[in-house]
Amino acid sequence: MPRVVSLFLPTFPTDRLRRKLADTAPPADAPLVLVGRRDRRRVVMAANAAALAAGLRIGMPATKAQALVTGLVVMDADPVADAEALERLALWALQHYAPIVAADPPDGLVIDTTGADHLHGGEALMLSGMVNRFHGAGIAAQVAIADTWGSAHAAARFLARPTLAVAPGTQGEVIRTLPIAALRLDPSVVHGLRVLGFNTVGDIDRQPRAPLSLRFGPELGRRLDQAIGRVAQPIDPIRTPELIEVRRSFGEPIAAAETIARYTAKLVSVLCRLLEEKGLGARRVDLLFHRVDSSYQAIRAGTATPVRDVKRLTRLLTDRIETIDPGFGIEIMSLTATHTEPLVATQVISSLVEEPEADVSGLIDILGNRIGHRRLFRFAPVASDVPERSIARIAPMAPDGGETWPGHWPRPTRLLLHPEPIETMALLPDHPPVSFTWRGVRRRVRRADGPERVFGEWWKRDAELVAVRDYFQVEDDAGERYWIFRSGDGEHGETGSHRWFLHGIFG
Repeated sequence: MPRVVSLFLPTFPTDRLRRKLADTAPPADAPLVLVGRRDRRRVVMAANAAALAAGLRIGMPATKAQALVTGLVVMDADPVADAEALERLALWALQHYAPIVAADPPDGLVIDTTGADHLHGGEALMLSGMVNRFHGAGIAAQVAIADTWGSAHAAARFLARPTLAVAPGTQGEVIRTLPIAALRLDPSVVHGLRVLGFNTVGDIDRQPRAPLSLRFGPELGRRLDQAIGRVAQPIDPIRTPELIEVRRSFGEPIAAAETIARYTAKLVSVLCRLLEEKGLGARRVDLLFHRVDSSYQAIRAGTATPVRDVKRLTRLLTDRIETIDPGFGIEIMSLTATHTEPLVATQVISSLVEEPEADVSGLIDILGNRIGHRRLFRFAPVASDVPERSIARIAPMAPDGGETWPGHWPRPTRLLLHPEPIETMALLPDHPPVSFTWRGVRRRVRRADGPERVFGEWWKRDAELVAVRDYFQVEDDAGERYWIFRSGDGEHGETGSHRWFLHGIFG
């Protein structure tokens, strides 16, 4: 089932201009409009949220807008720069989300995320992540996902607050409740339909098609069918000369998996040769299949490090051939390196003494393409005596920072995300407990080692100026070993609560 994302940027021209002007931009709450010429009149081409809230509308005369709103900031529109910025956003989305991305001018993007949402934590997290990224960059955004481009486009502009996932197979029910303008029709057609008494998409869908087509042309029926899903609307993916791409056209369409795999290997070989000529390695490659029905299927493969190894890239791509539906046949295959990085060849030195380092990048690539590279990580030491702050998650192939964990006291193999309180019985305040209860189970302490005193990081928080913890390694009757601590020094109340916590388990 195809899934298409429509990203709507309602105030993109003014947001782009504010980012460009930076510190010299007007205040965020000031009404701002961009004006340009339409025929012989100067009209409002774009407006920010404050101007729209004040009652201004796109297309109204600039003189009228200035008369209606006191303190209105008027600047010149630049449609060419807006279009170029939208193309750059499409290229950014191509590198981050899916192989099939296109600009949806004048105010959005369209992304075919079929089979790619799991790499971003599911549809809900993917949509919220998109909105958060744009809001963080100062660009207002609304986003929706549906089975068709038309329904996603309509939902993003009329229903998303700020995100909406239309359930598979329900786009017809959703689109029929929306106003006619949701069908991406010419404004004159929308006005003509309203004059005739049509208000919603459902009103049009219930009418005979021939009289409407005779009066308004075939575009009305085509847009309606595309939104509901009766007619496919392929997305022409964005490509630029900077991207390294190889293509293969077929005189007769191909469909067999074995044939697709064979030509995939040939394309990878040519792509790697081009990458070698430029001194680059691929971090992400997209294999697109142009079907005879003008639709696309795609496979995306990412790598943890720059790669131009033919066998490795071929395996990553051919492992997912079973996800491709060739339909009535594939007439063009194209392979694009959508993300590359410099890769310098290194000389392998043979040694009879040193053991070669194990290369796990191939395994990381296989796992990352199945569950998402964002879900793979490794732990790295951080310069901190506080145990929960001494660990950071980093990318599996990220270089070592040179930090190490303290070696004078052993650390547990399993550190709890948050220390859990325990009930204890101790003979003396500064001694380890003789027993403790954790998660409802009482454990008697047979052996204990400690204390290891850990001081607070006063340069981070004033409350940690005198805070301390006393850690003990304890072993119970069953031979299980735990890492527990007392908050405070056992004497002075300002050093901690003097409560006991379990923080880790030794393997």
